Amino acid sequence: MGYYFNKNNASYHHLIVPKRFGGEETVANGAVLNGLTSHPYLHAIENIDYDRFLAITSEIIDEKALGRLDGSNLKRIDDILRGFEKEYAGRRTSKGKILIKPSYISERILTSKR
Repeated sequence: MGYYFNKNNASYHHLIVPKRFGGEETVANGAVLNGLTSHPYLHAIENIDYDRFLAITSEIIDEKALGRLDGSNLKRIDDILRGFEKEYAGRRTSKGKILIKPSYISERILTSKR
């Protein structure tokens, strides 16, 4: 999704079959995301804007099929995230927490200029 990660913050994300539907933690079913930024952000997006969540998931699945990170996929993910950020800027969760944490933006390695 355009965020650095290492073994200290790596987090498995179910891509094809969600954990809640019995999805296994396999290479084919998931991707490794940053557990402090991209993973919680993706799930926040899932709860608010499912279409954007599916669009990002599709880009990640495409990268898995390619067997590598791809600049065009990262650009499309960045564009999706920017659209989400524009639409939901300043919004809070039902628990009153900020929806788009500053780190979700500042720690993203952008493929396009801001």
